[in-house]
Amino acid sequence: LVLKLIRRYLQSGIMINGVVNEAEEGTPQGGPLSPLLSNILLDRLDKELESRGHKFVRYADDCNIYMKSKKAGEGVMTSITSFIEKKLKLKVNREKSAVDRPWKRKFLGFSFTNHKKPKVRIANESIKRLKSRIRQITSRSKPSPMEVRIEKLNQYLTGWCGYFALADTPSKFKEFEEWIRRRLRMVEWKQWKTPKTRVRKLKGLGVPDNKAYEWGNSRKKYWRIACSPILHKTLDNSY
Repeated sequence: LVLKLIRRYLQSGIMINGVVNEAEEGTPQGGPLSPLLSNILLDRLDKELESRGHKFVRYADDCNIYMKSKKAGEGVMTSITSFIEKKLKLKVNREKSAVDRPWKRKFLGFSFTNHKKPKVRIANESIKRLKSRIRQITSRSKPSPMEVRIEKLNQYLTGWCGYFALADTPSKFKEFEEWIRRRLRMVEWKQWKTPKTRVRKLKGLGVPDNKAYEWGNSRKKYWRIACSPILHKTLDNSY
């Protein structure tokens, strides 16, 4: 029954723009069947690596093998590529395959620090995606109530922080928090728009009149103002 279901999945085709197209080979990327079939087919790879005594980690068709030297890594890459293609009849993506230092590679969004006792860290590509998404939510050019922005941030960051909680780099999370709060202060300052409104808002937050006039009429860029002592004190975490 299980094999019949798998066969039906494979032969069901792919829907493109509402039209079903026949699938000649492979499985739809991102579909639930892809990781299942990967685990079934690559179980033999796991056993082969275990029998050789190699340290490795694999998720679906993404696999990292850890060796003590570059020479050993190159030898294993050649032999394992041959095993996968000849024994398992699968294609190895050579563009994504490489022998490299662990801290220069990523796996499921994680990487390692370059220390004698390495720590798990968030990969640079994952950080870039995080910042790109945060910039979208806190864009100055897209008018949106602060409550809506914060709700979107909370939804995104709850999942993101939960996933990357395994990373042993707490300083990065503190750095992200400070950067996000600065982005929010920048948005708030932009939404106050005119010097008159900014002066009134600052005075309402307890800023002395002379300082409120000085900063309210400042010509500094939004990003610089967002990092100023005056906004740090007035638009704090409680605000």
